[in-house]
Amino acid sequence: MAKLFFSGIAGSGLSALASFAADKGHAVAGSDRLFDRMPTHPFLRTMRAKGIAIAPQDGSGIDASFDCVVFSTAVEDDNPEAVKARAANIPVATRPRFLSDTISRYRAIAVAGTSGKSTTAGLLAYVMRGLGMQPNFLGGGRVKQFRDERNLGNAISGDSDLLVFEACESDGSIVDYAPCFSIFMNAELDHNPIADTVAMFAVLGEKTGEALIVNADDGNLARCHFERAVTFSLEKDAHFRAESLAHSPFSVAFRVRGVPFSLPLPGRHNAYNALACIALLATMGIRLSDIAAVMRDFAGVERRFDIHLRNGRFLVIDDYAHNPHKIAALMETVRDAGPRICYVFQPHGFGPTRFMRREYVDAFARHLRAGDSLMMLPIFYAGGTSVRDISSEDLCRDISASGKRAEALPNRQALFERIGEWDKLVIFGARDESLADFSREIAERLR
Repeated sequence: MAKLFFSGIAGSGLSALASFAADKGHAVAGSDRLFDRMPTHPFLRTMRAKGIAIAPQDGSGIDASFDCVVFSTAVEDDNPEAVKARAANIPVATRPRFLSDTISRYRAIAVAGTSGKSTTAGLLAYVMRGLGMQPNFLGGGRVKQFRDERNLGNAISGDSDLLVFEACESDGSIVDYAPCFSIFMNAELDHNPIADTVAMFAVLGEKTGEALIVNADDGNLARCHFERAVTFSLEKDAHFRAESLAHSPFSVAFRVRGVPFSLPLPGRHNAYNALACIALLATMGIRLSDIAAVMRDFAGVERRFDIHLRNGRFLVIDDYAHNPHKIAALMETVRDAGPRICYVFQPHGFGPTRFMRREYVDAFARHLRAGDSLMMLPIFYAGGTSVRDISSEDLCRDISASGKRAEALPNRQALFERIGEWDKLVIFGARDESLADFSREIAERLR
């Protein structure tokens, strides 16, 4: 067994890898500047309960006894831990490289797409575990039913050779993976131009060994020209098509080949997530009725449509939506909740906000109704060397020019001071875990 150090261990991808390595018997330690700022953070308690040693991110936790130091892509090259690892000649790896090495030892199932990866991967792992398939799992989101005092919910260790993992295209490393199965959900604007994402997905498809599961309704995925794809759809002829689609405010139901399915998560996007899992598992030989029996109990992934208050008058929802496609899906899902909804959005970094500015404005201009309001928090800054040449004020000015109600807030307290203006609030944004606490506090004040 190896002795491993993870620098940036609180991140969604690295925390899953560290937890998985610890569960497989490796000696694991790590650090994160988040823990340096917040020494009582609940993630830190969970990791220590698993036996992971946490050190300050100042280089003091690293010595020559480590077999490898794994770095988050958010950790700069001049970070003290990076400097010390190089000076001590300790082998190093980036998170994508370590993930690639890990999945190469398993019959891996990649879940790719610019939206829906976390829920689809988590749902797939949950159903597989419920079916007794004993999967391994590495996710970006935290599955509620996997979480306990020793598990953040984004990784599980099983006894089989199956491994479900999120194949993120953000840094280009997706082209290095060679899984046995790949699921392709969609290809919209997120980290990269759509053409670049399509090109990466095409490479992953070529390197997939057994089967491709593809959303037939996504026009951008059609540009990948996948061969031998197993398709799923809500709208077209496909190998697995959802029929009799029925929506409620907090769930979705449909039939596939006559078998009824229900999922206690709302929206068309969650119907697609479920269909992807159904298509993959059926391709592996699992009966549709068995899949349906397990799927109906899935509680979801944290910060994906988390309802913190619903009492007939007030509604408070927290969600991870952060790119224009996800935001549009979220707003379409909640619009039936009432005529006056307050959307509270925190953009997730200066670079992404700059890159998707026009698409953000278009999404909000299209989906905000006459009675709705958009309250935009300051852009989330996680540290580093970002150029701060764009602001929430810039986006709100553009959205307001379209005739919709949008306002930039100086801080969260400004929302609390006006909390009585709305009965229904939807809070969303990526990367900042404190948004969940913010949503809970909004709910408590409304109660």
